[in-house]
Amino acid sequence: MPSDTPPPGTDPARHAQRLPRRIHRLRMLGMGLAALPIGMVLLENQAGAGHWGFLLFTTILWPQLALWLALRHREPFRGEIRNLLLDSILAGMWVPLMAFNLLPSVMLVTLATVDKISTGIDRLWYWSLPLMLAGGIAAGLATGFELQPVTSMAVMIACLPMLLIHSIAVSQASYRLVRKVKRQNRQLDELSRRDTLTGLDSRRHWQERASALLEQCAATGDPATLLMIDIDHFKAINDHHGHAAGDDVLRATADVIRHSIRGQDDAGRLGGDEFAVVLRHTDVEAAATVARRIREGVEALRAQSAPGLRPTVSLGLAQAMAPQEGLRAWMEAADRALYRAKSAGRNRLAVHDGLEAAIDTP
Repeated sequence: MPSDTPPPGTDPARHAQRLPRRIHRLRMLGMGLAALPIGMVLLENQAGAGHWGFLLFTTILWPQLALWLALRHREPFRGEIRNLLLDSILAGMWVPLMAFNLLPSVMLVTLATVDKISTGIDRLWYWSLPLMLAGGIAAGLATGFELQPVTSMAVMIACLPMLLIHSIAVSQASYRLVRKVKRQNRQLDELSRRDTLTGLDSRRHWQERASALLEQCAATGDPATLLMIDIDHFKAINDHHGHAAGDDVLRATADVIRHSIRGQDDAGRLGGDEFAVVLRHTDVEAAATVARRIREGVEALRAQSAPGLRPTVSLGLAQAMAPQEGLRAWMEAADRALYRAKSAGRNRLAVHDGLEAAIDTP
């Protein structure tokens, strides 16, 4: 039970009801198993009808009532927290009702506290302790604090199913929760690595991979080339054709880039209409061939949402630099080449070579 916030894409109402139903199964199991040692103690102590009636309420009626109360609460999650605290009060009451029989008393108090810890709700177990004590004092005052602490062999045997089955059930529930959290963390990590619109690497993830490649190139001497890609007049596309058409162009451009490079290359969206590609083991001449393929592929695109739209891109290329200059210097070199390509009329590619950039026209 990690939090009251539903996972993305789930129905909040169904999520709110899921927690009480999950706890209901564990509550029925735990309290049903607790009936064995408590009932054995009541038999040995020759308890009256009131004790047996309260045992019936605790182990059979209360789990059903707790589910009913939680589902009808304005916030079922909060209603279930209240029920969990009431569980602790009931556990505390049974200690004096069993005349402080040692093993089942310790078992009830311990497992009731462990249940609160296993929920993952911050400080819930801490809140339950004074309520458990209050329940014990109230029941003790009603029974005169009768003391029969010795645990018989029969009661010990009756405790075993609860110790074994309930502990395993709670552990399995916690294990499933841990696996679910790990799965959600992996999904969140994957989302952070991807640009949601285009499916390419996010800026942060792409920069991490490009920096690692730059260091690798320095160690191995392998060539690599960086392509900076910018959609021409993208603001005008949004202004004249609408943002939906702009998004279509971004997705289509990303598809062209993805199909124009190899699996070992890294493509990312830096933001807005700007993309970046690192071509591994590729010199500038071979990279220019890839860049032309991307430019021609985008030029051939036709957006259904804007039939008259003819998108183009400009590209700047720069070969991998010395690692001490860093990724930023590499990106700035490719950016300067991109600026030259746009200044020369767009729909062009330019290759950075020292302080100049050679321009390739269509």
